[in-house]
Amino acid sequence: MSDNITPSAASEGALQAIEPMAAPPSPMRETWNYFKTNRGALAGLIVIVIILFLAATAQWVAPYDPIAQDRTAFLKPPIWMEGADPRYFLGTDAVGRDILSRLIHGAQLSVSIGVFVVILSMISGIVLGMVAGYFRGWVEVAIMRLIDIMLALPSLILALGIVAILGPGLKNAMLAIAIVQLPHYVRLARASVVGELNKEYVIASQIAGAGHMRQMFINILPNCMAPLIVQGTLGVSSAILDAAALGFLGLGAQPPLPEWGTMLAEAREFVGSAWWVITFPGLCILVTVLAFNLMGDGLRDALDPKMKR
Repeated sequence: MSDNITPSAASEGALQAIEPMAAPPSPMRETWNYFKTNRGALAGLIVIVIILFLAATAQWVAPYDPIAQDRTAFLKPPIWMEGADPRYFLGTDAVGRDILSRLIHGAQLSVSIGVFVVILSMISGIVLGMVAGYFRGWVEVAIMRLIDIMLALPSLILALGIVAILGPGLKNAMLAIAIVQLPHYVRLARASVVGELNKEYVIASQIAGAGHMRQMFINILPNCMAPLIVQGTLGVSSAILDAAALGFLGLGAQPPLPEWGTMLAEAREFVGSAWWVITFPGLCILVTVLAFNLMGDGLRDALDPKMKR
């Protein structure tokens, strides 16, 4: 029986058979693919983008100066309530300041607090944690016992003590919150370094003559960043909450700064008579903290190989 397959057809079939497979996605692309399957994390990311946009454009988006007072509009309700002033969408506070403008500028303050605290505590925590995990011995014992003492104290009580020593104010409150968050990064960095020390690439680099600084910050640190990034994302929400708590107690941002915790403190006496003065700052804190927590959970799942399906 004669074969009906022509040489050209056979060669085309062979070419199709040896076509290269599609290249695997990059690590960043793969992480994003897993992250976007988490609807809660994606919603948190969208909310955070909106908050960051408002914080970056507060001077142009806010309709009024956040500390300007209108003596003809004290405690005006939101625009959908009876007796509202159409100029103020969310109403005014006890001294006639526009609540919407103060909330937008408060987003700028809260984001700045969260970013500054996370950067300061993360850098310090990574350095201390890597030194403890890499050198071990008495260095590790000294650092970790100090961290254990800090963790034995309630975070808010420790922050209150530091601010009481340094004095009330936004900068001192940010420094106190950074010190309070420091132990979490130290413990996480130390555990990550200990888990990496016995791996082959570290041993090979050590045999090749790599120094301690190169081993710690060039070879080991990049492989420890995933859990630290997740902790940093969650740390922003904790910093915002702690700053609001200190502001509420009068030890954080001082009036007339439009910080959300300070706004809550100023509105305590109007809980029953003007609910909007205290409700909207509280909602801003709630939504912002929830958004960062949702995004942090989604980022943790996307960066953890065990969670990937």
